[in-house]
Amino acid sequence: MLEDVRVNDRLTIPAAELSWRFSRASGPGGQGVNTTDSRVELSWDVLGSGLLPPFLKERAAERLGNRLVNGVITLTATEHRSQLRNREAAAARLAALIAGAVSAPPKARRATKPSRGSVERRIAEKKRRAQTKRNRRPDHD
Repeated sequence: MLEDVRVNDRLTIPAAELSWRFSRASGPGGQGVNTTDSRVELSWDVLGSGLLPPFLKERAAERLGNRLVNGVITLTATEHRSQLRNREAAAARLAALIAGAVSAPPKARRATKPSRGSVERRIAEKKRRAQTKRNRRPDHD
């Protein structure tokens, strides 16, 4: 029943490292509202796991920031009525969160200057617009 969580093509969190908790979800429900434990909490010890190399642990800790409590990230899912669908939602959310946390930083933007032609076109358009507005004014001779 417990499955590994695939983060990306290189990283899969083994089911043995995941901690699941189930409780009754709050809010509206149907006949089974007081009997089914459909709220799901999924926890994973990011910093204690041997899965990530040290540099990725540092990157994840920096990016996840205050979402980590003692190196553990915990996600809650209550949007579905069934426990199974909430488990899938929590696992998908964890995978997306970890994928974003360990991904390579984006390349720095290299500043460029506008081409000479684009500057000339912009100035010509400004002059054309100013002339249009000037033509709307009454003559004061």
